[in-house]
Amino acid sequence: MNQPVRKAVFPVAGLGTRFLPATKAMPKEMLPVVDRPLIQHVVDEAREAGIEHFIFVTGRNKGVIEDHFDWQFELEMALLERQKHAALEFMSQDLPIPGSTSFTRQQEPLGLGHAVWCARELIGREPFALLLPDVLVQHTPGCLAQMLEAARELDDKVNVVAVEEVPHERVDQYGVVGVGTAKGKTFTITTMVEKPRPERAPSNLILTGRYILQPEILDVLQTQERGAGGEIQLTDAMIQLSHTQNFYGLKFEGRSFDCGSKIGFLAANVSYALGRKDIAPGFRVEIKRILDELNGD
Repeated sequence: MNQPVRKAVFPVAGLGTRFLPATKAMPKEMLPVVDRPLIQHVVDEAREAGIEHFIFVTGRNKGVIEDHFDWQFELEMALLERQKHAALEFMSQDLPIPGSTSFTRQQEPLGLGHAVWCARELIGREPFALLLPDVLVQHTPGCLAQMLEAARELDDKVNVVAVEEVPHERVDQYGVVGVGTAKGKTFTITTMVEKPRPERAPSNLILTGRYILQPEILDVLQTQERGAGGEIQLTDAMIQLSHTQNFYGLKFEGRSFDCGSKIGFLAANVSYALGRKDIAPGFRVEIKRILDELNGD
């Protein structure tokens, strides 16, 4: 891939109904995994990969996300007055540099493909990354950094998607890819199928919520008809674009967490807490105590 990927899109317009009532007044993307919101973890992954421009596709009642990536004058003054310099420095490290964030609105919940299309003027005519904030990948380097490294070894005008294995009986919950010829750390994708029946699935490799896409996907989305659920599906657009551009899959290193589900969200909190040197020792003790009590020990 000759042209560098400088921009990343974060679709954050979802309603988060699976987490009600917690998400009645707070966006699901702001739910904390340990002490950082979901969206902060995903932005951190993009920043580590070298992304320079962060594009958020928002909806109603999502203003707190924009506030999160801005200065909080009252809080900062309070920390300064109380000599909390370490906390102030820690907060400032999370802030994108001025001018590197953009926000646009998805007025109707018409699906992921529509959310990406809503960002078309900010994306322009260059390749871009797409990161779903419902998905966390725990690894260093992050998933997007691994994808960009692999993409640099490929030809120009290619698209790369992150994939992972799931039990075959669960493929009907995901978009599934067909596996072609290996090329370095990637493989050519022969087909993409949205939520196939297990007996008709081309593999047990699923799309994981990380994409590197060429700008031509926006042209396809411009005229894309509504698909499953009456929404404009990104997978449908990728299938159409695959007729003229190559798609590659990368089996990334690391563990993913589907934080759109309660089990995945709770598992992410446990795993990320156990990965923190300042928290893990005491947290292990508490986990053991809880399990012992539940088991009657």
